[in-house]
Amino acid sequence: MTEKDKTFMRRAIELSAETALVKRAGGVFGAVIVDKNGEILAEGANRVVAENDPTWHGEMEAIRKACKKVGSFKLDDCTLYSSAECCPMCAAAAYWAGIKKVYFAATVGDALEYGNFDDTMIYAELKKPTTERSMPAEQILREEAVAVWTRYKNMPGKVQY
Repeated sequence: MTEKDKTFMRRAIELSAETALVKRAGGVFGAVIVDKNGEILAEGANRVVAENDPTWHGEMEAIRKACKKVGSFKLDDCTLYSSAECCPMCAAAAYWAGIKKVYFAATVGDALEYGNFDDTMIYAELKKPTTERSMPAEQILREEAVAVWTRYKNMPGKVQY
């Protein structure tokens, strides 16, 4: 960890304080994405409450903004600084975006203790087969869906990701 890492993390923490304590827009979550040259590409803050959008997490906003800025759905060689450990959705988004490294400040346990943010059920549910999860999931119309997948597989010039 360098002094620059601390600076970026302090900015993520500052964003978390602003969104939760000042704007009251959502939880105590802020994020910063930095490119390989040490420049901030994008920032994000939790706005779940303000936007009535359960996906408006700080990391998600920062990833969306950074991708738009670089003109790609990949953020190779970028680093994510988050004021708290990523939830399952944000961690998955970071993997999909190709984030190189994640730094976080508060832990999942801290979010539970101080903010009553409890992701433990989601982590446990994702480990179960779909047929055993508390939110029922039932497969239907597979053949129709696979017909589209087959066309996609054979489509020339598609972007691989």
